[in-house]
Amino acid sequence: MVQKLSTHLQKVLLTLANVLELGIVLHSIIIGISLGVSHSPCTIRPLIAALSFHQFFEGFALGVGISIGTAVASVYNPNSPGALIVEGILDSISAGILVYMALVDLIAADFLSKRMSCNFRLQVVSYLMLFLGAGLMSLLAIWA
Repeated sequence: MVQKLSTHLQKVLLTLANVLELGIVLHSIIIGISLGVSHSPCTIRPLIAALSFHQFFEGFALGVGISIGTAVASVYNPNSPGALIVEGILDSISAGILVYMALVDLIAADFLSKRMSCNFRLQVVSYLMLFLGAGLMSLLAIWA
């Protein structure tokens, strides 16, 4: 029974890793498209610098996090209630940071801009696309 659970858990974790990787790849493709449609060097240069800087530190932080997680996982029982609570708290903090950054730094900046407030049609389309994106992300959560 333990071997079956372990095999099932491995399959679930592999699926989650693949979904995460697909999300990262799609995210990078969308950012690449955004960069590709920019024609102004004043937009392209800072965007390339920011993306390079961001990707470097994101990769570095991910490596550090994996190293810490691997070290910690070797000294405790991952199926204990305490370990599951700690894992849930860390996942919640991580998700909360992403939600905060999305709502406060990205969406609020766009929705509170002068261009948005002066154009009702743009507001309607933007809200529809926001809700469509949230719905699609919720649909994606079925497989996560």
